[in-house]
Amino acid sequence: MVSTDWKSDLRQRGYRLTPQRQLVLEAVDALEHGTPDELLVEVRKTASGVNISTVYRTLELLEELGLVSHAHLGHGAPTYHLADRHHHLHLVCRDCSEVIEADVEVAGDFIAKLRGDFGFETDMKHFAIFGVCAACKAKKAEGGGS
Repeated sequence: MVSTDWKSDLRQRGYRLTPQRQLVLEAVDALEHGTPDELLVEVRKTASGVNISTVYRTLELLEELGLVSHAHLGHGAPTYHLADRHHHLHLVCRDCSEVIEADVEVAGDFIAKLRGDFGFETDMKHFAIFGVCAACKAKKAEGGGS
């Protein structure tokens, strides 16, 4: 469980921690990166009556409040993660869909170049890089590639 006190965070912003909000936050925490549909499956393990529109509305509010953040890791629905986690890059394997988290510092020189050359400030919490993971690359090498 994350050390964040969600009840205090919400109360400070004028909201209360409803059972639905708590369930969605706990699902985001448990899955680390979850689409709304995946979060619904997780929430329904505890509360079978929750529907997808409740999950979407709750995610929208929690993102406005800065408690969760989303990233687009492909063509499907965005995935959500807790916003208080360190910022990281999402390395997404095109073959197996694995998502690897890499510390933003890995891209430090790139970020500095964008800032220096273009005056551009990056938002790396929404950044995904697509490629092939080491396991899939090794499989291709063994099989002569496809």
